[in-house]
Amino acid sequence: MVVKFESVSHTYNLGTPMEQRVLKEVNLKIESGQYIAVVGHTGSGKSTLIQHMNALLKPTSGTVTIQEKSISASIKTKNLKAIRQKVGLVFQFPEYQLFEETVEKDIMFGPMNYGVSQDEARKRAAEVIPIVGLEADILQHSPFNLSGGQMRRVAIAGILAMEPDVLILDEPTAGLDPKGQREIMKIFEDLHKNYQKTIILVSHDMDLVCQYAQQMIVMHRGEVKLQGTPKEVFEQVELLNECGITLPIPARNYQHFAEKFGLSMSSLPLTVTEFVEKVTEVAERS
Repeated sequence: MVVKFESVSHTYNLGTPMEQRVLKEVNLKIESGQYIAVVGHTGSGKSTLIQHMNALLKPTSGTVTIQEKSISASIKTKNLKAIRQKVGLVFQFPEYQLFEETVEKDIMFGPMNYGVSQDEARKRAAEVIPIVGLEADILQHSPFNLSGGQMRRVAIAGILAMEPDVLILDEPTAGLDPKGQREIMKIFEDLHKNYQKTIILVSHDMDLVCQYAQQMIVMHRGEVKLQGTPKEVFEQVELLNECGITLPIPARNYQHFAEKFGLSMSSLPLTVTEFVEKVTEVAERS
């Protein structure tokens, strides 16, 4: 087990006229090595949820356990540094956080901030650069002379250099063209398969979720409304509509196809491959 929430609630501006309860008695468990997606409409609580997963926020009530370290409202913030090192959070547009004069120094900054020696940090920078698909000579370049896609890869490399066990991806493909999206997601897919990293993907893109995630958590008004495999979750069409979650494009297209030809919609295809297989099967029966 990597992350466990037990009756976790979180209230912003507690005790003030601006008080807002954003998480409500959340219970969930994320196992080591999972690739899991957290989805929900804007304001559902998913951003607050993931900030509890690397102790950027502490629960107002309840307990979050991260790699056997329990976090509650009473724990001192100074004791959370080790957790934040092992749970890497890739924010939207992480390239905006670059600031050093060379790519190498930018990647080295995080590990050194956590007490890693300069030599070890430099070694880690050299190791993570090929993982994000960049050449070694880029280490001596200024990050501000790179393309947007290269800058994002450098920012991701900086997080990988911390050697986290868990990666939380907050809309990691935001602002990228389709080719860039595929390339970035391939990096995380390889990290999951080849390095056994636990991946927690936050996305509004249900097609992306269905392509990569093994499990899903659906948030709505601060609560976990659904949890299961994408196939299990997307069978709950009415509940998903209540939560403001749209079906992936292949499922929506198949709905139209099935309605036109009077077919069963008990099992919807979630990927393009599944859609083609179902349509081909119908054509062969006709």
